[in-house]
Amino acid sequence: MAKENEITLETHGAVTLFDIKGDVTANSEPYLKEAYQNANDQGTSKIVLKFEQDAYINSGGIAVIIQLLAQTKTNNQQIGITGLSDHFKKIFNMVGITKFAKIYSSVDEVLESLSGS
Repeated sequence: MAKENEITLETHGAVTLFDIKGDVTANSEPYLKEAYQNANDQGTSKIVLKFEQDAYINSGGIAVIIQLLAQTKTNNQQIGITGLSDHFKKIFNMVGITKFAKIYSSVDEVLESLSGS
């Protein structure tokens, strides 16, 4: 059974971190849209998507993430991703997500990278 989504926004200087708990599926769309709208309303220009290490992400979830990436590109925002298992790092690379968002090995790494740019 899919774990319910909970997305907490954390501000780290100019970076907004989306702490995503639960499995990411097509049902995650309203949660991610609301979190993105809240971050966008606050004027964020840098976003981190932090997934739980054991999160399951299906094709519907990948589609929702791609929609979010398209919005960040339209709004000229930088985005980084962390917390993915090795399996999902490969999947994100195969479907082209890594052309729009770099995958980092830790929250500290992505925050340091985005804060410096």
